[in-house]
Amino acid sequence: MKTIKYKTLYIGLMLLTMGIGFTSCFNDLDTKPIDKDVLTPDVVFSTPENYEKYLAKIYAGLSVTGNKGPSDLPDVVGIDEGSQASFVRMLWNLQELPTEEAICVWNDQTIKDFHKFAWTQSDVFIRGFYYRLYYQITLASEFLRESTDAKLSSRGISDEWKAKIKTYRAEARFQRALAYYYVLDHFRQGPDVNENSEIGAVPPGLAKKEQIFSYIESELKAIDADLLDPYVGYDTNYYGRATKAAAWTLLAKLYLNAEVYTGVSKYTECIAECKKVIASNYELEPVYANLFKADNYKSKEIIFPVIFDKDKMQTWGGMMFLMSASVGADTKALIASPGGWNGNHATVNILNRFSGVENMDERSKVIYTGYNKIEMTDPDDFEQGVHVLKFSNFNSDGTDSGGSFPNTDFPLFRLGDVYLMYAEAVVRGGTGGSIADAVTYINKLRDRAYVVDAVGKVTSSDLTLSFLLEERGREMLWEATRRTDLVRFGKLVSSSYLWPWKGGVKDGVGVDAKYNVFPLPVSDLNANPNLEQNTGY
Repeated sequence: MKTIKYKTLYIGLMLLTMGIGFTSCFNDLDTKPIDKDVLTPDVVFSTPENYEKYLAKIYAGLSVTGNKGPSDLPDVVGIDEGSQASFVRMLWNLQELPTEEAICVWNDQTIKDFHKFAWTQSDVFIRGFYYRLYYQITLASEFLRESTDAKLSSRGISDEWKAKIKTYRAEARFQRALAYYYVLDHFRQGPDVNENSEIGAVPPGLAKKEQIFSYIESELKAIDADLLDPYVGYDTNYYGRATKAAAWTLLAKLYLNAEVYTGVSKYTECIAECKKVIASNYELEPVYANLFKADNYKSKEIIFPVIFDKDKMQTWGGMMFLMSASVGADTKALIASPGGWNGNHATVNILNRFSGVENMDERSKVIYTGYNKIEMTDPDDFEQGVHVLKFSNFNSDGTDSGGSFPNTDFPLFRLGDVYLMYAEAVVRGGTGGSIADAVTYINKLRDRAYVVDAVGKVTSSDLTLSFLLEERGREMLWEATRRTDLVRFGKLVSSSYLWPWKGGVKDGVGVDAKYNVFPLPVSDLNANPNLEQNTGY
């Protein structure tokens, strides 16, 4: 079993309640004060071990919603904090539900508005994700504020620990850059918060998309020398931590979408970052399905996971949600899911993506059609449509991992995605790579996927943008990238790319272009006069 290195504790939340946390995003919260004579930053950070524990708190924010209570985010979020306020669950909802890959049949508040493209600036799920991102940004910024050379020296931190904390600072900056990447991708703008922000004095200014893009880019480049070197495989000292390869992958994602974010293409830069990752000796997992099983921590393909553990990293969100919401009581045994919640299914488009090769492409085996009601006359009927049984609590040897919670990690970054990004950047005109290498990387993915290699082989003439969008849909299905992909390809809101019940219409319909981005929460707009709403909301 994997060893979870990240110990969580209450320091982050305590600092937040002291007023060392959010400025605009949470200044309307009713927080309970604590005795500042008992707990101050100088007390919290008086021992070097607490720096390590605080860093663990930042990492844990990607996995769980809180330490021992339901959530770090107070009730202002307005959703079930113990499950719906988790990073992976909210990211997945916003990335998958507005696409052909997922529909939710539940009646949880506004959850159905995502597939209908009917969300508003008051949406609780959008607000929850926004607050989670800025919570991460604030925790990371506080760590950086309290770990300067001057602060470390004043607290008598040894040189040995100073060297460790230098790496921890780079990891905290990565985590903040990661959160800002999702702010940029989903909202295009947001409050400008960092370790130099005046805490509680004035609300932060507005950072526009170009500023956020440049900030993420500069931060990831600046920390390159201080991050851990790339490692391949499982090691308890490294697993789950951000390495240079994680930063390169995040930069590649940033550059691949740069034209959408800022109007300036960066495909050449994307290729350069992909090449660094590819040269780091990561390997494709030989069996595709094993990437999403309970012992996937052993995989040499996963570059940066979000850790879940049935004993030590439990949450109703995260992997518990991804598994349990995809199956019912009668089908949960197919993936050894601890629960069968009957929530998420998908449109026939994902089945058609494998048309003609259903028995040859291993990736198609994650699609379940056992209900035999593939066409959706009623999107609220879980037994209609197709179902995706991609994430499993079985181990790769077929044994059940057991437990009341899953043991499977979420592969946020993996080599297969890097191969796809490289190929797309080359096809879009980036330099520094080659079509020949792009073909090689795509064929590596398809050689793994296809039972008969010759059936899946492609040539340079096959590498069109339309092919790559479909191939991304086959390879990255339900991995929380689809909305971003459809926006980049100009398909998300388009009337020329439809799927069942898009926009709330049975055969699908084009929708307003404003839905390419999400609105800033109205609660934060009301709290901070420096903010501006995205066009159309």
